[in-house]
Amino acid sequence: MTFFSDYTNLILIAIVLISGWLIVWPMLKPGGRGLSIMEASQFINRRGAMVIDVRSVPEFSEGHLPEARNFPLADSEVGKEVIKIFQNKATPVLIVCKSGERSTKVQVLLSKLGYAEAYSLQGGLDAWKEAGLPVINK
Repeated sequence: MTFFSDYTNLILIAIVLISGWLIVWPMLKPGGRGLSIMEASQFINRRGAMVIDVRSVPEFSEGHLPEARNFPLADSEVGKEVIKIFQNKATPVLIVCKSGERSTKVQVLLSKLGYAEAYSLQGGLDAWKEAGLPVINK
């Protein structure tokens, strides 16, 4: 029983447990379904996903993904507007914001409304730009 009385071993056990928890936590936490930059690019190109940008109008005009439509998150009717445009709930949808936080909220909303293929862009437009992918400035 000297194994557990040695502080070095206890520290190593704690590190292993914490590391394991950090690996498992993202899979268990509630929230949205996100796509990496590479997955999102394939999702748009192969599945013809509609791109919804939930940033404000000024943010959107500074740059956005090609073919993106702007539905500012501040608009409390964003879910109703999306339903009007994408009445087929099987339509693949990619939601984009600056960093991925706002888009996750909308993705959760769309999932609750029955959209089977609604995903948030992990890292948002910042990650998209960092990857060197095209951005439209209008």
